[in-house]
Amino acid sequence: MVRVSTQTETARRRPVLLTVAVVIVYVSALANVAVGVVVMLSRYDVPEDSVLPVTLLGAAIVLLGLLIIAIASGLARGSHLSRVLITVYVALLAVGHVATIVSSDAWDWGSIVQLLAELFVVAVVWLPPGARHFTRAEPAVSPT
Repeated sequence: MVRVSTQTETARRRPVLLTVAVVIVYVSALANVAVGVVVMLSRYDVPEDSVLPVTLLGAAIVLLGLLIIAIASGLARGSHLSRVLITVYVALLAVGHVATIVSSDAWDWGSIVQLLAELFVVAVVWLPPGARHFTRAEPAVSPT
């Protein structure tokens, strides 16, 4: 009898930098959820005609945060789709951060720090050794 083992059966160690990147993504996602809840609660301080848009915006921010939590979980497991999704997400955020840096003096440092953290995450998932965590291994045939 021949036993086929896959890479998922053998313990695959996640690089430390990738673990740090996953933690950064989790923290960012949880912050999104918290901000979304605060935005939804702020609907009590807006004019009556703005209640629905503010509530929907808060709900969208919470849902995006939950999606990013799922992406972070996929990154930790080595999902190729999660790696692509986090790259697209960071690209969209980078545009927003650059616009914030150019248009506002009050948020420069916060945007710069967030942009650097997000670029760190993308670099870790695409450059070695983090990228090796996302490679597909061919099934190894081992006799049993």
